[in-house]
Amino acid sequence: MRVVVALGGNAMIGPDGSATPLSQRAAIAAAMSPVADLVAAGHEVVLTHGNGPQVGNILVKNELAAAVVPPVPLDWCGAQTQATIGFTMLDTLEAALAERGLTTPVAAIVTRTLVSVDDPGFTHPTKPIGRYLPREQAQTLIDHGEQWEDRGEHGWRRVVASPEPVDVLETCTLLTLLGAGYVVVAAGGGGIPVARSANGQLHGVEAVIDKDLTAALLSQAVGADVLVIATDVPNAVIHWGTPRAAPIGRVSLEQAQAYAAEGQFASGSMGPKVEAAMRFVRAGGLRSVITSLDQIAAAIDGEVGTVIEGRAEPRPPCPSPPTLPSHER
Repeated sequence: MRVVVALGGNAMIGPDGSATPLSQRAAIAAAMSPVADLVAAGHEVVLTHGNGPQVGNILVKNELAAAVVPPVPLDWCGAQTQATIGFTMLDTLEAALAERGLTTPVAAIVTRTLVSVDDPGFTHPTKPIGRYLPREQAQTLIDHGEQWEDRGEHGWRRVVASPEPVDVLETCTLLTLLGAGYVVVAAGGGGIPVARSANGQLHGVEAVIDKDLTAALLSQAVGADVLVIATDVPNAVIHWGTPRAAPIGRVSLEQAQAYAAEGQFASGSMGPKVEAAMRFVRAGGLRSVITSLDQIAAAIDGEVGTVIEGRAEPRPPCPSPPTLPSHER
């Protein structure tokens, strides 16, 4: 089957939260082992990933150096972390495949995600990112054009737009690589946020796109059968933090929607994952699974995790990749 695996950004750092290059490489290497098992089982695999801790590190560097050099904008942060995580995934996944006697080629695409300039998030930015700072330190960044808010006793914190993803622009390139037998890494961190000007030209924007919602969009675009959202828990849970807490196993789309309508999933953690899983199934996916990284091989068949079932049969064989649009040539 064709499978999209969405890895959380925390899968890219050490278990103790360490984000040194050595710790990140070790964590990514560990994450690539179950991915290699999927490839060895004969599945077509597309990988996407978070980048929150890595972008967070760049933002700290921005803060410390803002009086000396201009801060790196968020679209550049996305591009830099996609490339760094991508090449590390290539190295470690190739090694894991070689251990299994496989020479499957691997590629990483620096990927843009289109958003609308009319998205309300740009009018009223609400997504908090980075650290809390005292007013005087935040002012230097405000002078560079960033938007910060007073959060009371915690200090000041930056807020940015979090627009809906509209289109993953490098989809045709991705399909071409899949058709040639590659495992592909794409749309890391939700994709580099870009918008289209009135004259049709694309340009980067200061925004954070939810990585799980982009994963659902990417899965639809490449005709995936299964979307696996790998996180640090084996299941989504209803009645979290209460004596009634219970893991969710296999459910219908209707039941998942009912849980979401009840407010069972926190907006800052499990909420976007469940929403992404529902979107993929609603759009015709075979199934979505939310589970821990070490269980993704079993997740493909819906044997573990929180499983939202969709259509009954895998997709037909993929047609030849479409002709590249002008912006990808």
